Amino acid sequence: MVFNWFRRKFDKSESEQVQDSEQVEIPAVVEDEPTEPETSEAVATDYLAWAKAAYQNIQQQQESPSSVAGVEAEETSSDESAPVETTAPERLETAAITDVEPETAASEIEVAVDNSAPVRSEAPVVTENIPIWARDDRQQRIEQLKATAIETLEPEAPTPEIALDDDFLWSAKVLADQGRTPEQVSLDEINWLKKLRQGLDKTRRGFVNQFKALIGQGPLNADAVESIETLLLQADVGVEATDYVIETLQAKLREESLPPEEAVAYLKQILRDLLDKPLQENYTQEFLPIQNQLNIWLLVGVNGVGKTTTIGKLAHMTQASGYKCLIAAGDTFRAAAVQQVQVWGQRSGIEVIANPGQNTDPAAVVYDAISAAQARGTELLLVDTAGRLQNKKNLMDELSKIRRIIDKQATNAQIESLLVLDATLGQNGLRQAQVFAEAAKLSGVVLTKLDGTAKGGVALAVVQQLGLPIRFIGAGEGIEDLRPFSSYEFVEALLSG
Repeated sequence: MVFNWFRRKFDKSESEQVQDSEQVEIPAVVEDEPTEPETSEAVATDYLAWAKAAYQNIQQQQESPSSVAGVEAEETSSDESAPVETTAPERLETAAITDVEPETAASEIEVAVDNSAPVRSEAPVVTENIPIWARDDRQQRIEQLKATAIETLEPEAPTPEIALDDDFLWSAKVLADQGRTPEQVSLDEINWLKKLRQGLDKTRRGFVNQFKALIGQGPLNADAVESIETLLLQADVGVEATDYVIETLQAKLREESLPPEEAVAYLKQILRDLLDKPLQENYTQEFLPIQNQLNIWLLVGVNGVGKTTTIGKLAHMTQASGYKCLIAAGDTFRAAAVQQVQVWGQRSGIEVIANPGQNTDPAAVVYDAISAAQARGTELLLVDTAGRLQNKKNLMDELSKIRRIIDKQATNAQIESLLVLDATLGQNGLRQAQVFAEAAKLSGVVLTKLDGTAKGGVALAVVQQLGLPIRFIGAGEGIEDLRPFSSYEFVEALLSG
């Protein structure tokens, strides 16, 4: 089974779908067994039992490939050992021809070998070029090497260790609250949630404890409101988003007094509604390539935000999710940019369309890449672009030209533009996004470098001031450290202690 990160579920292969359809055809009567609702309620309420069930399921997923490999190894070993019995009579015949002259013996041996294909004789076949005085010594040395040889087995690929620790239990709780079952959980999801939580650890520790202390003092007065505003601004939430959060929180606390834990839960709800607001107004909830159709994703941004790295990670995730992918090296200005994206393509086994020349027209590269994608039945074409400052009009006009070529050349394709923002830049990224939104017709934002000194609140500022949804977030340098954005997971990692 292939885990589709865009749909957050396992996609079954054709053979598995046929097996499931055959199993469905078998009638089964389970009317007298009302145990399923009870067990589902128990699993939903008992997070520890849910986590243990998911833990066991992940262990079974890891053991099943190794068991299949062991069965295949036994079959191959048995197949290799089968022809040994047929070679025994041949060896007897060669051993019987020891009193004959060397030339006739060698010729008879060669004839015997030609008549039977699977024969493997231990006697040296090629001895004509070896001097007669050195043949005995050579044979002895070969026999000694065979006797003293040590069979070395190829080392097996190490399976990643799973620890049923606090991070695993927290990740399991987050997935269970979203309605997932233990059978639907993969190890990649658990590892990703751990990385996301670790990346937002600094913001979480500095914000949650102080917020609980302020809420625990009772209704918010002017000093408490000012302190909460300071916490939000320090987390790069932005002025507009901070005002919205404070006004909504104050309105709730005027109606009823909330304990600190309930106040944090209500704050989580406010942040989730804020992050999901663009999806409820102008943008679709799902952001994924449409299968059996050409999809073109154009990645734009200023210098150094991680566009090329994001391209490589997106390509790896797309291919791992079962899509046919292609990369267009449209950054023809930066030195070694084409070579960098080619290295990312090699890591995932994805072809890169590039122009070997320097300072070539990026629009021409995109044109060639679209033609190649249409000819090869590609489902997703990722277009890399050169970094450019938002105040350079000529470069922004060049970006508009690339977008016009895409719209003209691929009329039937699903076209999206993603702005890559460095989370460590904070409020400076908002000014960039405002100009890029006009030139590239943005469909969303990719937020990178959340694993460093970045403050997670910049995600709220982007959504509130620009009205753009966040589509992907990156929390590491590895090839698997970029995943689709989930407001629920993000807020839980930001505010859960």
